[in-house]
Amino acid sequence: MLRRCAALLVLALTACRPAAEPAVVRAPDAGPGLDEAAIRAIVEDPARPAAERELDPGRKPEELLQFLALRPGMRLADLGAGHGYTTFLLARAVGADGVVYAQNNKFVTERFLEPAWSERLATPELRNVVRVDREFDDPLPPEARDLDGVINVLFYHDTYWMGTDRARMNRAIFAALRPGGFYVIVDHSARAGAGASVAESLHRVEESTVVEEVLQAGFERAGSAEFLRS
Repeated sequence: MLRRCAALLVLALTACRPAAEPAVVRAPDAGPGLDEAAIRAIVEDPARPAAERELDPGRKPEELLQFLALRPGMRLADLGAGHGYTTFLLARAVGADGVVYAQNNKFVTERFLEPAWSERLATPELRNVVRVDREFDDPLPPEARDLDGVINVLFYHDTYWMGTDRARMNRAIFAALRPGGFYVIVDHSARAGAGASVAESLHRVEESTVVEEVLQAGFERAGSAEFLRS
């Protein structure tokens, strides 16, 4: 198997829809975000569990935060948040004036996350995180509107074998974003031509398959990154 088949893809898509004023459409890394020192402090925060730090060489959180170009006060959503690896990083980046909606579905929550997820959400480090227990077909609550960004890390492929209505999911994400808001997907990419055929067995999906179906929801491709490709 080519190593390319195991590559992680990082895609940035923007929500381009009519607004009172023309929306500024940009890739997340095009504007000023946190500087390198601030990002390093987030990644090296002693409050991060050791088990998450061990994942850093493969997930490259500093590079991801640089790409996202996050700023204090932003409103974000982390879909498929799991135990909160990415949620922690986002929560620290947006600060006390920002908010992160951390979503998990019932199957994952009941089978893999509890009671550790509830315990972690009660910690001071995640006080600006809103727990969201919803299915991926309609992943965000009504109050999650005008979001600056939605991030899905290593879970998009699971929506295939879970039987998620992804067209509905992506439309809901589009509707929750402010004009020009970003939707970033990080996942393992299958070999060309594989589509979603190995989404359950190998936990990866062809990049072009993801791009095609997400664009159908109204997004425009705004950028991508290579730092996770192998």
